[in-house]
Amino acid sequence: MLKVAIQMDPIEAVNIASDTTFFLAMEAQQRGHPLWVYDFRTLALEDGALFCRARPAVIRQVHGDHVTLGDEVKLDLGRDVDVILMRQDPPFDMAYVTATYLLETVHPRTLVVNDPAEVRSAPEKLFATRFEGVQPPTLISSDPVALVDFHERHGDVVLKPLHGAAGSGVVRLKADDPNLEALIEIHMSGSRDPLVIQKFIPAVSKGDKRIILIDGEPVGAINRVPAEGQVRSNLRVGGTAAPVELTARDLEICAIIGPELKARGLLFVGIDVIGDYLTEINVTSPTGAVQLKEFTGIDAAAILWDVIEAKHVPSA
Repeated sequence: MLKVAIQMDPIEAVNIASDTTFFLAMEAQQRGHPLWVYDFRTLALEDGALFCRARPAVIRQVHGDHVTLGDEVKLDLGRDVDVILMRQDPPFDMAYVTATYLLETVHPRTLVVNDPAEVRSAPEKLFATRFEGVQPPTLISSDPVALVDFHERHGDVVLKPLHGAAGSGVVRLKADDPNLEALIEIHMSGSRDPLVIQKFIPAVSKGDKRIILIDGEPVGAINRVPAEGQVRSNLRVGGTAAPVELTARDLEICAIIGPELKARGLLFVGIDVIGDYLTEINVTSPTGAVQLKEFTGIDAAAILWDVIEAKHVPSA
């Protein structure tokens, strides 16, 4: 038995038909692991001990009645639990970064999935640039001159915020589009983060593949197809999930990045592949596991918990 705390957005509000965090929690509960849920904003570090305010949770696959929460308790995350799933959604801002620093004080004594220091060191759009030969032409910068120059050289491009998530703020600009400088100004008026500008990949019309890797090994994929005339394929912004097979190129990309994921303790990762190109490596709260099970029967939650159980010896 492993005592499991899940750092997540409110469990009462999740869509149990598609939510990966709920899917992972259900697998843990079915294995006999008791669950607690908590908000990262209740983390408190005092005299070297990390605490949170958490509630025990019993969950079930019943729409509208999927969780029963017990009374709030104070958990010592370094002593009272064996595993922490860090699964709150981005934005990957300073509050998120600070939570990784706090969780780092208990890992690996308490196994945090994913390793919080490595989550902090692997911003999802930046991390992908570490691997040569897998990305389309890409520039990350706050400099309007550099961004405009890239647009002029590459023509049809996609612009997106560096730390955005779920397709938020993604814009396609064709070669003759005059709006880049205005979009840069709008972004910079509310953020000091750089922008990502990337050569447009026409294959996105056929879908944006989400490949799930566990402990560095690919376990399966789903395709996310954008709505007609759209470039954003994320399920939260209107994309449609569909079954898909892993290609030789997909497996080549996984073989390039997989050993680094494993070495960094990034146990549960979702990568985004369009055509022959890797666009992102998602390490915060990757999704797609529910759809993968529905389409293929591959149970990423069971595979992940097999890995976690093999890595962790329960406390007495």
